[in-house]
Amino acid sequence: MADKKTYETEIAIIGSGGAGIAAGIEACDAGASVIVFEKAADLGGAAAISGGGCCIVGSPIQKAAGIEDNPDLAFNDWVKWGGPSTDVVWARYYIEHSLHDLYHWAENFGVKWVDMKPQEGNSVMRWTRPERNGLGLMTHLTQAFRDKGGEIVANTEIKEIKTSNGRAVGFLGVNSETGEEVEVSCKTVIVTTGGFNSNIDMVLEARPELKGHKVMEGSGHGSTGSGHKMVTDVGGYLTHMENVWFYVYSTPDYRDPDQKRGLVCRHIPGYIWVNQQGKRFHNESLSGGNSASPAMLAQDPPHAWAIVDTPMKANLEIADPYYRNGDEIIRENVEELLANSPFVKSAETLEQLAKEIEVDPATFLGEIERYNDACEKGLDNEPEFGKPLGMSKPFDTPPYYALQFVPTARKNFGGIKTDIKCRVLNKHFEPIEGLYAAGEACGMAGGHINGSAGLEGTMLGPSVFSGRVAGGWAANETGHGEGFVGKPNRP
Repeated sequence: MADKKTYETEIAIIGSGGAGIAAGIEACDAGASVIVFEKAADLGGAAAISGGGCCIVGSPIQKAAGIEDNPDLAFNDWVKWGGPSTDVVWARYYIEHSLHDLYHWAENFGVKWVDMKPQEGNSVMRWTRPERNGLGLMTHLTQAFRDKGGEIVANTEIKEIKTSNGRAVGFLGVNSETGEEVEVSCKTVIVTTGGFNSNIDMVLEARPELKGHKVMEGSGHGSTGSGHKMVTDVGGYLTHMENVWFYVYSTPDYRDPDQKRGLVCRHIPGYIWVNQQGKRFHNESLSGGNSASPAMLAQDPPHAWAIVDTPMKANLEIADPYYRNGDEIIRENVEELLANSPFVKSAETLEQLAKEIEVDPATFLGEIERYNDACEKGLDNEPEFGKPLGMSKPFDTPPYYALQFVPTARKNFGGIKTDIKCRVLNKHFEPIEGLYAAGEACGMAGGHINGSAGLEGTMLGPSVFSGRVAGGWAANETGHGEGFVGKPNRP
C-alpha cells in the first residue's frame, strides 16, 4: 500500500490557473498560509495557454489610443451581448474593478500590457493583451505567489473535499507520479479547477443536441470538470451549465492520441469557409462564439472547410504550446501540421481541392469565382455576406489548402454558483462554510457572469479577479485581513 502524504495549511487551493494563483496572492497578502495543489506537472492551467487578453475598462492603453471608455458603457455592451442570463451584479463588480484590481495590480508583479484588439460586441476596444500572452501573465503571477511564501504542489490530483459538520476542512487526493495518497487539512478550501471543456462527455451532457457530431475539446488539459463533481458531492449548486462557448475556427489535433483535442487557428483573414455542400454560409470576418458558432452549428453536418492559398497561410497561428511560445509562432510546427494532418487537404488546383474535401466541384468553384471577382474589382465588401475585403486577395497561388473546422468547446459560461464573496452556495442559495470557488469552475465568476455570450477578455479577466475576491474572503474567514476590498473605477 502506498504511503500517505499529509499537508496542513490555513488555505488550500485546488488548481494553479489564473484564479488559483490570484487567490493565493491575495490570501498571502492578508497574512494566511497557502498551498496550491495542481494535478498536472505544468502550472498555469488554461490561462497559461490562452491568448491572455483581458477586458479592461479605462486603461492607460485605451487613453493613449484616444479611446474614451467607462464602466457604464462597458456594462451596457456586456449585458446586451450576454443577454438575460447575465449575472449583472458580478458583471458590474468586475467591470468597475478591472482597471485598478486587475490591470494595475498585475503591473505591480511585472506584467506588461502591450496592445489591444477589437472584439465583437464591444463598442470600443477593451481586449487588452499582456506581453507573451497568457504565458507571460501566469509566469509573473506564479513567481509573485512564490515570492510571497506561497507553496505549489504539482502532480497531485484532488478527488474529494472533506467536510466536518457541514464545513469544508480539507480534501483527499493522490500523487499522480508515485500513487501516494494525499490528505490536506485546512481552515478554508478554494476550488479553482477550471471548466469542463476537456471532458467531452460533460460537454455533450450539457449540449445533448450535438451528440453524434464531431465536437472537440479545446480548454486546458486539466479542465475536466473534477471540481464541479467535488463541489456537488458536498452540496454545491451548479447553474447555467448549457452555456458552453464554442470556437469554430478550430481543427482536430492529429497529434492527440485520443483524437479529442481541437486546435484554434487564428490570423488568416482572407480565407473563406464552405460547408460540406461546397457553399459559403457566413461572413468569415465575424468569427466569434456569438456569430460564427451558431452559423456553423446550423450546417449539416456542423463543420466547415477553411479554404486558404499559399500566401494566406503566412501568419497562421495555432493557439497551442506546441505551435506557439507565448506570442512567438513556431512556424516549422505550423507547416508540419499543414503537411501531415489528415484534417488538412492540399492540392495544386482548386478543382482537385474540391475532390479532396468531397464537395460538389461546380458549387465550390462558383463560390471561389464570385469571391475572386469581388476582390479583383476592388470592392470594399463582397456582396453575398458583406465580408470586408481590405485584408483579402483572390485565391490564385497554389498549393491550395482546406482545413477542416469543427466546433471546439473552449470556455464554460456556467458552473458553480457563488455569492459576491465567492462562497459556494447550496441549492437553497446559502453558503457552505469554509468553501470558496472562483474562475472558470464558476463560469468565470459567480456562476454565470457572462450570460450566454462573452465579449472576449471576459473569461480570463473575471477568472483572475474572482480569484482575488475568493482569496481575500477565504483569508478573512481564517482570521486574516478584512476580506477583498479593492478600488473601483466609477464614472
